[in-house]
Amino acid sequence: MCGEHRTHPIDTVTVPGRPRSPGPRSPAEVREAVRHAFEGARRSRRRDTVAGDEACDEAVGDALLVASELTTNAMLHGGGVTQFEVTLDDWDVRLSVSDRSQELPTSARHIDERGFMRAGGHGWPIVCHLARDITISELDAGGKRITAVVPLSPR
Repeated sequence: MCGEHRTHPIDTVTVPGRPRSPGPRSPAEVREAVRHAFEGARRSRRRDTVAGDEACDEAVGDALLVASELTTNAMLHGGGVTQFEVTLDDWDVRLSVSDRSQELPTSARHIDERGFMRAGGHGWPIVCHLARDITISELDAGGKRITAVVPLSPR
């Protein structure tokens, strides 16, 4: 269904026209890296096997959302992104985001004491819903790496 493509672990995300910086500066840069990985997979297969059908387009959207949420959480709660990696094969997109914190992600309470919906706190439940497999690893240098596997076939 979808082509095989693997990016190398990156400590920086390069955006055309911008200088290199340590780690992604925004979830938008991570989404751009994911799109670039899908485009590279399409080019390496020399045919449109990585996108174009509705199911695969949905999977691309899911991968972009999971990458964005993991990155946002690392920036808000993990002391910043220290590394990002995206790997594609015929069945899955594997997204890994490392940060400086060893604190595990949690789901926030969505209703405040008056019964109103709170803003925020929805990212981790979104990741848990869209990813088939999530692994959290402690890093030797400190911090953690969260790897989420997003399937490329319909849920």
